[in-house]
Amino acid sequence: MKRGYYGIGIYQGKTTANLGTLWRSAQNFSASFIFTIGKRYKKQTSDTTKAFRHIPLYSYDTINDFLKSRPYDCQLIGIEQSERSVDVAKFTHPERAIYLLGAEDTGLPESVQSLCQSIIHIKSPMCLNVAVAGSIIMYDRISK
Repeated sequence: MKRGYYGIGIYQGKTTANLGTLWRSAQNFSASFIFTIGKRYKKQTSDTTKAFRHIPLYSYDTINDFLKSRPYDCQLIGIEQSERSVDVAKFTHPERAIYLLGAEDTGLPESVQSLCQSIIHIKSPMCLNVAVAGSIIMYDRISK
C-alpha cells in the first residue's frame, strides 16, 4: 500500500511554460498536487496531457498564505544549489513532503530557504531549467 503524499511548486515562477511542464511531470510521477506562490496560472500550452484534469493546482499570493495552508506534519523541502543543500542522490525523501523550486532567474531566496526543513540540489555543472529540476526530483522520489 502506498503511504504518504507529496506536492511540488514554484516560488515566484517567471514563465508559464515551465509550470505546464512541471504539471505534466507531476501527473506522470504521481504527485498529489502542484502549486505556485506569487503567480497565478491556468491552463498551460506545454501541458499536452491536460494534467489539470487530474492534479489540482493551488495558487498562493505570498509565502505566508502558502504556509497557512500547508498540511499538518508535511516537510517543506527547498530545491536550490546552496551551501546548506544536500545532493538529492544522498537524500531520503520523507513520507509527506512539499518540494519548493525557486524562480527561473532568481532561485529560491534565503528568506524562503530558512523556512524549509531541508534543502536539496541536483549535482550538475550548471543550473537546470526549473521544470527539469522538479521532474528529476520527482523521479528520484518515486524511484527510491
